[in-house]
Amino acid sequence: MRLLVLILMVSAASAFGPSGPALAQGWPAKPVRVIIPYPPGGGAEAAARFLANHFTQAFGQSFVIDNRPGGNTVIGAEAAAKAAPDGHTLFFTGGSTMSLQPLVFAGKLPFDPLADFAPVTMVSHFPFFLLVPSSLQVNTLADLVVYAKARPGQLSYASNGSGLTSNLGMEMLKQATGMDLLHVPYKGFAPALPDLLSGRVTVMMADLAPVGQQVRAGSLKVLAATSAQRSGFLPDVPTIAELGHPGYEIDVWFGLFAPAKTPADIIARLNAEAVKYLSSPAAKEAYGKVGHETLHSNPEAVRNRIVAEQKAFAKAVKDANLKPE
Repeated sequence: MRLLVLILMVSAASAFGPSGPALAQGWPAKPVRVIIPYPPGGGAEAAARFLANHFTQAFGQSFVIDNRPGGNTVIGAEAAAKAAPDGHTLFFTGGSTMSLQPLVFAGKLPFDPLADFAPVTMVSHFPFFLLVPSSLQVNTLADLVVYAKARPGQLSYASNGSGLTSNLGMEMLKQATGMDLLHVPYKGFAPALPDLLSGRVTVMMADLAPVGQQVRAGSLKVLAATSAQRSGFLPDVPTIAELGHPGYEIDVWFGLFAPAKTPADIIARLNAEAVKYLSSPAAKEAYGKVGHETLHSNPEAVRNRIVAEQKAFAKAVKDANLKPE
C-alpha cells in the first residue's frame, strides 16, 4: 500500500510538469522576451538592449526586446507580471514603474511591484537635465524662474508621460521655485522633442539619451542637473541643489526583473552574468555613450530601493497631485 501511494504521488507530481530546479537546468530553452514599458528609440531601450545582447552571447539564446509603451508604463508591467515564471520573460524598467506608480494609482494598479516581480539587479542610473530651446532668452535656472514668473500660466513644460519621474521632477521644481507652468505629457521624450526645439513648450527635464545630439549641436541649452552632485557627463552644468534648492535630487535608475516565482537558480544565473558584464569596461563605455552609468547589485538591494523611494516620494506625489493619464 505504501508503495502504491508513493507511485501515485510521483505520477501526480509529473502531471503538473517539471519542477523549478528542472526548469532552471534546461533554461533558456527558447528565446527570452525582455519587456520594456517605453517606446522604441530612448535611453531605456538602449540600456536594455546592451544587456540583452550580452545575455544572448552568454546564454546561447536570443534575448529579444519587446516594447510595450503606454498607460504610465502599466501596460508593459502588467504583461510582464502575468507572464509564465519560467525565465523566458524578463522586465526592464525603473523607478517610474516600481516606485511612483503605486503612489500615482493609489491602490488601483493591476500589479504589485514588490509581490509580483522578482528583482534581478540594478542596471544603470543617470540624472535628468533641465533643458530649454536655444532660442529662449534664458541661460540659467534663475533666468528661467524670472521669465516664468513674468508670464504666469502662459508657459508649459513637456514630460514623457503623466505620473512618471520627469513629471514629478518638474512638479518638485515648480514647488521649489514658485514657477507656474502647464504640464504637457507626451508618449516619450522623442515625440516631445520637436515641440521643445520649436518653442511650443518652454522646458523639459530629460536624460541625455534622447537629447544629447541636440545639446551637442547647440539647439538646446542645459540649465541644471537633477543629481545630488554634478554629472560627469556634463561637469560644467550645476545641480538644482547647488542653485539654491538644497535637498533637491532626482536620480533615475533602471533595473531588471522577472515575474514572481521564477526559479531562484535562474535569477542567480542572470544576476551573476549581469554583474560580470556591468562591471566590465565595455559595458561602462556602452552605457556612457547614452549618458548612463552602470549600476549592479544583488536582488535585495533593488527591493530595498523601491521600498525607500515609495516612502521618500509619497509626500511629493501628493503635493503635486500626480494622476494617471
